[in-house]
Amino acid sequence: MTLLVTQALNLGFPIAVIAAVLFIFLFLIILIRRYKRCPSDRILVVYGKVGGGQSAKCIHGGAAFILPVIQDYEFLDLTPMSIEVNLINALSKQNIRVNVPSRFTIGVSTEPGVMQNAAERLLGLGLPDIQELAKEIIFGQLRLVVASMDIEEINNDRDKFLTNISQSVETELKKVGLKLINVNITDIVDESGYIEALGKEAAAHAINAARKSVAEKNRDGSIGEANAVQDERTQVAAANAQAVEGENTAKIAVANSDSLRRQREAEAERVANASEKVQSAKALEESYAAEQLAENARANRERSSQMADVIVPAEIDKKKVEIDAEAEAEKIRRRAKGEADAILFKAQAEAQGLYEVLTKQAAGLDQIVKAAGNNSKDAVLLLIADKLPELVKTQAEAIKNIKIDKVTVWENGGGGEDGKSSTANFLSGMYKSVPPLQDMFNMAGMQLPEYLKGKDIETENANATTDGANAKAKE
Repeated sequence: MTLLVTQALNLGFPIAVIAAVLFIFLFLIILIRRYKRCPSDRILVVYGKVGGGQSAKCIHGGAAFILPVIQDYEFLDLTPMSIEVNLINALSKQNIRVNVPSRFTIGVSTEPGVMQNAAERLLGLGLPDIQELAKEIIFGQLRLVVASMDIEEINNDRDKFLTNISQSVETELKKVGLKLINVNITDIVDESGYIEALGKEAAAHAINAARKSVAEKNRDGSIGEANAVQDERTQVAAANAQAVEGENTAKIAVANSDSLRRQREAEAERVANASEKVQSAKALEESYAAEQLAENARANRERSSQMADVIVPAEIDKKKVEIDAEAEAEKIRRRAKGEADAILFKAQAEAQGLYEVLTKQAAGLDQIVKAAGNNSKDAVLLLIADKLPELVKTQAEAIKNIKIDKVTVWENGGGGEDGKSSTANFLSGMYKSVPPLQDMFNMAGMQLPEYLKGKDIETENANATTDGANAKAKE
């Protein structure tokens, strides 16, 4: 470092630049040295201000940057530890004291939660201290497991015994950050010799069972030998009978085979003859079929020729007639449609004209009603007054055209009941045949004004009668 600074000064670099470069270089070295990598057989424990409300941060198989001043680090060794635990005079469930020599293999756990417990409770302890702590925990849990089981269970069901020990011990070891790797129970003895007696009892049972099995096997051997002799004789007799039966069956099979052969030969002969006849018939059939095909071909050719000469021209003429008829029908349809359209237009025009006339008449009548003070009767009177000359003219025309070349009247000169002569009565009756205005108004449901009524006929008749009576009286 001193050599580098001397060379920089000789090259003429300013002292401030050299100092800044040195400061940056030293700072980088410090940062690099504070970046710690964790090997696979250790746990990197970073403590200090780690955040998250934790007292330490545990890293296994990774790396971390250790902040200067506010953080520091240590390693926890994951090397397995073997602990010998010789449990003596432990009371079982039957109050029998037993000795359980065993060996436990433990190590620091790498589970996240358990690893945090190890950082809090084992950091800074050496391997002997950790082994002593684990040994005390194992002793206590091993006594509990022995006290919860019978001697028979401990001696006969070693798997259950080891499972109970593993579950109980590992639960307590996790609280301090340790993990149970293996349990090995070497032997179990008791002071009273109960386990030894159980062994002797089991041995006696095994010996007796073996003797019984040997006797049963000898018995089975004798019975099997007798059965074998019986089977031999039975099978020999059955074999002889089967041999005779086989010979008979073979003879029957030979006879059946000869019969079947003769049947098949006859059948083959029959089939051959039938096949020859069938083939001959088929040849004739094919010949007839060929001739029929030839005749059909000739007929088709003749039919085609007739169609080309007769039917095709007839079809052409038929099509022509159909086309001409269709054209004529279309012409008639179009002419009828034109006439119908003309009639429709004429009817529409007449209806439009009638509508206009009626509209104008309605407008005129409305003006007449308004002129009469919105009184419909007065309006009708106005219309009648307007048409009165025509009505009078019509009454006069009723008798105007009567041709009277000669009128002969025979009367005795006397008067009628009303004092009038027959001639006067004839003319008066003829004139009465013309409808008077009063009757016309009465039939229309209206009243004729007084100035148009004139004298009433009945009144005139009454007056005439009165005059006649007066004349007779004077005479």
